[in-house]
Amino acid sequence: MIVLDTSALIDLLRGGEEIRTAVGGDVATTAVNYHEIFVGIRHHKAKAEERFFRRFFSDIKILDFDQASAERSSEIMARLLALGISVNSFDVSIAGVAVANGAETLITRDKDFESIAKVTELNMKVY
Repeated sequence: MIVLDTSALIDLLRGGEEIRTAVGGDVATTAVNYHEIFVGIRHHKAKAEERFFRRFFSDIKILDFDQASAERSSEIMARLLALGISVNSFDVSIAGVAVANGAETLITRDKDFESIAKVTELNMKVY
């Protein structure tokens, strides 16, 4: 399974072909990404983006941040902290959800995931 990060979702909204061509097969995103998207939409009162993402999220699997995800994300954060690496908690939570759900790849434009890749088996494609 491929998990799309918020930056990849925004790229799709903007017509990003690089991300679109990288996506195939079993694709999902997370409830954390849903949260990040709708914070931005509500903050900017972006009606067109809201319509796009309402349709998009109705057609894609959304993985929940559950107890197993919390367990995995806490392990990832502890490993990062042990290396002296500081990463956004939302990004670590997204990675935890992906790992807990058996994702093979996470697609993003966020460089923080390069640090996360150092401490997890999740394959990161950072564009």
